[in-house]
Amino acid sequence: MIEVAAVLAAVLQNWDDFAIILTLLAVNATVGFWEEYQSGNAVAALKAHLAPRARALRDGLWVPLPARELVPGDIVRVRMGDIVPADVLLLPGAALELDQSALTGESLSVARGPGESALSGSIVRRGEGTATVTAIGPKTYLGRTAQLVASAQPVSHLQHAILRIGDTLIALALGLAVVIEAVSLVRGVDLLTSVQFALVLAVAAIPVAMPTVLSVTMAVGARALAAQKAIVSRLESMEELAGIDVLCSDKTGTLTQNVLRMGDPLAFEGVTPREVLEAAALASRVEDHDPIDDAILASPGVPALVGGFRATQFVPFDPVLKRTEATLTAPDGTSLRVTKGAPQAVLAVTGDVPKVRAAVEATISEIARRGYRALGVARARGGGPWEYLGVIPLFDPLRPDSAEVLASIRALGVAVKMVTGDQAAIARETGHQLGMDGEVTTPDDWTGISDSASRAELFEATDVFAQVFPEHKYAIVEELQRHGHIVGMTGDGVNDAPALKKADAGIAVSGATDAARSAAAVVLTAPGLGVILTAIRQARQTFARMTSYAIYRIEETIRLLLFITLTIVLLGFFPVSALEIVLIALLNDGAILAIAYDRTPISPTPVSWRMGRILRVAGVLGITGVASTFLLLTIAVGPLHIAGGPLQTLFYLKLSVAGHFVSTQVLASTLALMGWLIPRVPPLWVVGIWGYAALEMLLVDRAKVWTYRWWDRTEAARGRREDRIGLAARLPWRWFFRPRHRHLTE
Repeated sequence: MIEVAAVLAAVLQNWDDFAIILTLLAVNATVGFWEEYQSGNAVAALKAHLAPRARALRDGLWVPLPARELVPGDIVRVRMGDIVPADVLLLPGAALELDQSALTGESLSVARGPGESALSGSIVRRGEGTATVTAIGPKTYLGRTAQLVASAQPVSHLQHAILRIGDTLIALALGLAVVIEAVSLVRGVDLLTSVQFALVLAVAAIPVAMPTVLSVTMAVGARALAAQKAIVSRLESMEELAGIDVLCSDKTGTLTQNVLRMGDPLAFEGVTPREVLEAAALASRVEDHDPIDDAILASPGVPALVGGFRATQFVPFDPVLKRTEATLTAPDGTSLRVTKGAPQAVLAVTGDVPKVRAAVEATISEIARRGYRALGVARARGGGPWEYLGVIPLFDPLRPDSAEVLASIRALGVAVKMVTGDQAAIARETGHQLGMDGEVTTPDDWTGISDSASRAELFEATDVFAQVFPEHKYAIVEELQRHGHIVGMTGDGVNDAPALKKADAGIAVSGATDAARSAAAVVLTAPGLGVILTAIRQARQTFARMTSYAIYRIEETIRLLLFITLTIVLLGFFPVSALEIVLIALLNDGAILAIAYDRTPISPTPVSWRMGRILRVAGVLGITGVASTFLLLTIAVGPLHIAGGPLQTLFYLKLSVAGHFVSTQVLASTLALMGWLIPRVPPLWVVGIWGYAALEMLLVDRAKVWTYRWWDRTEAARGRREDRIGLAARLPWRWFFRPRHRHLTE
């Protein structure tokens, strides 16, 4: 529609207007290019996460080479600190402990041995070994994730809204321009004059500045969010945040702290919890910075327990043995051995005694039911046998504000669903702590469902999605969108990137990977989810401002076009000149940028572009304004006997001032008073127009309120959901003569 305005301005040879329109086109093109550039960063970040180099066996020699040169079947060597260069299968002798948290969301390292696979992008925390390359590039786990990100192209609802509003106004403008031209020809008006006027009127009515005004409005909201530690990387996400009705939240690192914590030790018969903790601490080493060791050593009272012991030998964690072991000298001089690790591995050391096995299995089951992981602990005094002391629960604690923030988000009408790669038992317990007591669903539960209605019903009833991979997260978002939801997605890992990009509003939490931040529309720079709550509220306020502008722009077009057309058709003269129309269009669009700072209330429910409501309200207000202007016309040409150029200046001033009360209307009044560019009018006329516009504002405001009340009753009768945005925030009469908005809690 902007291009159409440029063509019409060129045909008219109005080069000033043509230059302004070209400037707006350049601004919009620059913004569009930047957004495209940003969307490509997600894939670039994923590619950067791939290991840049690898050690491969070529012609009997180990040679370093770029990871991109690997081929399936290559033999590679990985060791502690390396990034796995491709999806590989470990060969005999290999024993690795891998950090896959950025890939799968699992907070604990995983052990991999011969015959097991290691994923591209994993970090080797312990061990070393050789492996055979099984997949490279886009066929790896990480590569498939990158392809999902590249294929996710969310469509902005704002783009649809702008196009629909623009098309409506263009059709109205061109239709009435044709009417004006036809009537002018029938009445014998000079062809060049009539064509010039009709084209100027059409150009002025086309909402050339609408994308710019809406972008500025969203940018102001984005700047406010930045002050609250939320960076908006895609402006359209401000609108999407306002409308989300489902928030899918990753668990690890988002709802939880992504750190290990130790629960209360569970001691077996004849053993105290203090003894279990002491043995576990003695089997840990602070300099290794192992997550499990750090969790145990950070427990209260540990320094006092281990202070008198002296380590004589320490065997670090072995991915094959799956435990650590230490030999120490006690304060009394006796020898002591301790071990900790996987409960079954510790059981193999102490001997498979049926009574002990039963106690271990019962304890593990109880811990698993609570969503915790288990760590076995054993001790041997002197040269005596090993004794199984008990089990220590390990868990990833929730963020302190998670439950409270999620409850507040639900209060805003947003359903919250947790999406995690953890096992169902862990996910169920975490969900219970967060108030998510609905269905817990795994991919096996929905992949076999072919009926769309049954699948949709399952997704609606599910509060927690467990055991999911990146493609499952992507499918969850896609399925919810398919059934009409505006979906928000939070995450922090590479595995979250496809879903973050696919979601209407992807949110990367504090500490997220580069891939997650690049794919997201909003990046949080402060820990916790409280910023998301602030972001939703700010976005709804910004959306209210955009809705106000949309209604204002349609109403102004109706008021200007309908009044001028009816005056020409019914009374046979031009109420304003072509130059005055251009001035009205330029001053109005420039001044309305102030709407970006408007005070608006926050809707307690998700909002959306309800075009039927917007068009009806704008139509009623526009027609009311036309009626008021015709009343002034009757007074001006009747009792006051005003005609010619002064009459046109009078109505230029009326159409300009009545649109809104902001500083640019002072400029319009100055032009009329001084006679610059337009015929001069007396100061009393200017004062009278301002007074008349103020009275019209009160009339139009009542019409606005009545229209909203009628619409609300109609919507309620139809049983449709209503977004309760305050009436006073809807139209341009905001800066004067209005009550101050009350806070929602008042």
